[in-house]
Amino acid sequence: MKKIGSLNSESTREKAIAISELRQKYKLKDLLLIFNMKRSTYYTAIQNKPDKYESEKELIKQIFHHHKGRYGYRRITVLVRRAGFALNHKTVKRLMNELGLKSYVRPKKYHSYKGIEGKGFPNILQRNFKTTRFNEKWVTDVTEFNICGQRIYLSALIDLYNQEVISYTISHRPTLNFVCKMLSNVFEKYNNLKGLIIHSDQGWHYRTERYTQMLKMKDVTQSMSQKGNCLDNCMAENFFGLLKTEFYYMNKFSSVEEFKKALVEYIAYYNTERIKIGLNGLSPIEFRAQYAA
Repeated sequence: MKKIGSLNSESTREKAIAISELRQKYKLKDLLLIFNMKRSTYYTAIQNKPDKYESEKELIKQIFHHHKGRYGYRRITVLVRRAGFALNHKTVKRLMNELGLKSYVRPKKYHSYKGIEGKGFPNILQRNFKTTRFNEKWVTDVTEFNICGQRIYLSALIDLYNQEVISYTISHRPTLNFVCKMLSNVFEKYNNLKGLIIHSDQGWHYRTERYTQMLKMKDVTQSMSQKGNCLDNCMAENFFGLLKTEFYYMNKFSSVEEFKKALVEYIAYYNTERIKIGLNGLSPIEFRAQYAA
């Protein structure tokens, strides 16, 4: 009976299996009493077959919660397969449905267009977001957050080759200096950007003399979306959609400073850890490192 006592802390099914093995020597009612199990629970447990996807489900839950609900079934499939489980995306999607795990929908964006001001530029990019190298095509935009009754703005610049946020600024006001600071920060890193295209919408920042001159001084070609056509700059909007879905709407912030700190952490997470299917299951920084190697 020492064996019985040592199994008293096992799972319900394991207890039921142990009881079945010991029934040849002991009465069922005595075993149920020792294991503190009801008769109905015993019969239910002994009849249930073990879940063949138990390990996979546990891993899926760990991945989903580690990334705070930001990953859908496609990205989770990449990480599940990386862990050694040969599951396809359809199976992962089904298992996620069984577990009640679902990623979140996309939000709307801030619009910086304030009518015709300054000089406009043609749409050089023409929705051709494919690139063959770094520093070939960058996209930029501004988005807005409402934190504790205050508006906070983010200006971000993204390299389309690996979708990395290569520069950004955070401000309480969407001033021209706020956007130009984002540019100057990244321009300091590169001596030669000739041939680069920077695409934006028709927001007023991008039509000013100061902004356009900064691009000219670096031999950078300026490209603008057509008025009212969000698809022309959908790659920048896609990043803001992810940002607000995976970060802004999923959290509550008690102060602006707490939000700013968390925003910086999310962008670091996005660049270094968040994998992309289009980058062969790598994060933007991992892809850059692989390219450099």
